[in-house]
Amino acid sequence: MSRIAAVFNPVKVADLAELKAAVAERCDGTEPDWYSTTEDDPGAGQAAAAVEAGAELVLVCGGDGTVAACAGALAGTGVAMAMVPLGTGNLLARNLGIPLEVPEALDVAFGPAERVIDVLETADQRFVVMAGLGFDAALMRDTDEGLKDRIGWLAYVGGMAKALRRTPRARFTVTIDDDPPRTSKAIGVLVGNVGQLQAGITLMPDASPDDGQLDVLVLAPRTARDWPALVWRILRRRPDSGRQADIRRGKVVHICAPVEVPVEFDGDFRGATTELRVEVLPSALVLRCGQP
Repeated sequence: MSRIAAVFNPVKVADLAELKAAVAERCDGTEPDWYSTTEDDPGAGQAAAAVEAGAELVLVCGGDGTVAACAGALAGTGVAMAMVPLGTGNLLARNLGIPLEVPEALDVAFGPAERVIDVLETADQRFVVMAGLGFDAALMRDTDEGLKDRIGWLAYVGGMAKALRRTPRARFTVTIDDDPPRTSKAIGVLVGNVGQLQAGITLMPDASPDDGQLDVLVLAPRTARDWPALVWRILRRRPDSGRQADIRRGKVVHICAPVEVPVEFDGDFRGATTELRVEVLPSALVLRCGQP
């Protein structure tokens, strides 16, 4: 049995003793090293410490923020990561077919199936799902955390209403690889490693976490009439089939706005910025997963 470490978010783990017992059942008597995240360190330091201690598998028990932090620390190390999804979104797990129930997730974590996926990187941040500028980040900012804990992804409906009122359109200039820059008046730009959000909503239908590419979605509804058309195209998995949205792909993207706009990484609101540069780290993370 490989040496195992577990990084857990104590806010998300309802019963730590029960979780430890369930993990121990699958470890053949080997006691994993357990690392708790903190308010100041959501998982990167703990994952790095586990690697330093000789772990060959790091089990991440928490939400999307914990997963992103641990994945960033494990990228390029060759140490495998597994997940017990305990958040509201669990976006990487949903996109990669990892069960959301603890026993089934542990079956996958201690099973043989692995997939090597890409990680996306900015100057000071690594993530595995997507980053958003503008509306998407405002949605995360304006969604009530307590309501998310009580009713799950439906809480985002209220956040969406607030974000729509508080997010003006801005002129985003997007440069992908060596292509000429394109400037669009839009409500937001997303950079994704995977394409599916909660409730099976697919924003970037061709996004794949192991193709060495990032997908860039510019949301540009111009009038009130454009919103129903955009929603309909999203539901049909072709958001870029009309003028309301545009999807491009590449290895490096540079996004600029003339004013500060909200920014989020893997569902976590991170303040505001006027500039974001993201590049892909191909085949950077070994992940225990099921079938997408």
